[in-house]
Amino acid sequence: MRIGILGAGGMADALGTQWARAGHEVMISGRDASASAARATAMTAEAARTSADGVGAGAQVVGVRAGNWAEAAAFGEVVMVAVRQAGLAGVLASAGAALRGKPVIDVANAEGPYDPARPIAPLIRDLTGGHVVKAFNLCHVDVWRLTPPVFDGRPLAVPLCGDDPAALAAVRTLVADLGCTPVDGGGLDRAVLLEATAAFMIGLWFGGADAQAVLPPVAYSGA
Repeated sequence: MRIGILGAGGMADALGTQWARAGHEVMISGRDASASAARATAMTAEAARTSADGVGAGAQVVGVRAGNWAEAAAFGEVVMVAVRQAGLAGVLASAGAALRGKPVIDVANAEGPYDPARPIAPLIRDLTGGHVVKAFNLCHVDVWRLTPPVFDGRPLAVPLCGDDPAALAAVRTLVADLGCTPVDGGGLDRAVLLEATAAFMIGLWFGGADAQAVLPPVAYSGA
């Protein structure tokens, strides 16, 4: 699968490296072309270094390349948006019409207090015309560097919110390629709940609480 990533920061690095390691073609993009190119070279080296172990072992690492916003948007069969909220509209405008009709993964969380009246995922849908799937926003970037993200023998579950069956199927594949379990979170109208959950849980973590301990195991969750 060809994956275009709008962004060249931590999430682009972590997830893009994992997907390159699994044999996908990846292109990242950022504001600084030389920095993006250096990041792509480092991602390729890391993907090749770890390709013999764990999830995706034995896959052919094609390598990560770098381009501008429009090139990454056009390159990807699936495109991940991994830029800061403040620059989101400008980046999507620079990406152009190439996102229309494509699966678009939204990994963003709000910067500062979350406003449920201004959800991020529907904004990306409206600005791009893409089939947006909200995913990967509940975990710190370092979790996505784990190969695989398994805790106490249990693979990490990744909720997905989206409306388009083909887009959801593509993102489920990418979740599984990380060694994680995709979970149906409902339509894109429920992405606001996923964004609010991130805001709430991040607040607990910053307060020193074990946010995962808030909910009981499924056997104790009621009828």
